Amino acid sequence: MIAIITCLVALAGVFYGAAAHAPHISNFESSHFGGNSTCPSYTSASNPSSWNCMTCLKASSDCAFCANGANNYSPGACLAANADTKSACKAEHRIWYTQGCPSKIGVLAVLLLGLYIICYSPGMGTVPWIVNSEIYPLKYRGIGGGIAAVSNWISNLIVSQTFLTLTHALGSAGTFLLFAGISAVTGTAIFFLVPETKGQTFEEVEKMLEKGFKPSLCGDSNPEKELNGKV
Repeated sequence: MIAIITCLVALAGVFYGAAAHAPHISNFESSHFGGNSTCPSYTSASNPSSWNCMTCLKASSDCAFCANGANNYSPGACLAANADTKSACKAEHRIWYTQGCPSKIGVLAVLLLGLYIICYSPGMGTVPWIVNSEIYPLKYRGIGGGIAAVSNWISNLIVSQTFLTLTHALGSAGTFLLFAGISAVTGTAIFFLVPETKGQTFEEVEKMLEKGFKPSLCGDSNPEKELNGKV
């Protein structure tokens, strides 16, 4: 869980850095395509000199970024997002951006996502299913496992359906920070509230729960001590 949280925080940092260091908007580059081609939000902005690619894309769905012809990372143009300006941009062999900006650290985000998957798969990706198969009394194991599985897939659905909405509302960095915060709270709850079942048989786990498991927040919750006391 610690590795997962670290990866999420690192991803938030990478996306924040990519947004903060996105190519600036050049008034010369924007006017190069004609006044009518410039994004209206940019021309009416009070401080257009502070704009960069991300500012342009977030200002309005009618704005797009046309990269600099000499270097994608140099100041480019904030243009109206329509077929004519897109064609004019590509006619000069420039790259047209509507969903993201050119970044030198984009590869780092891909590597961190890969590291996140590597950390998640053998840890939180599998351990909950193992604990889920051990934690319920035998007569409730079927229904308990079913409820847990349904809850898991509903949670996955919620994340999938809200991710893009969150990135638009909070930005990519804010979204990953939100997930890191949720993971931190969840990890803390697991640490204090979930009993340790390592090295115990199903019968021992059931005896521990029958006696009444007390989370560490409520006092001593050593499973072996509780079992010895039971016997």
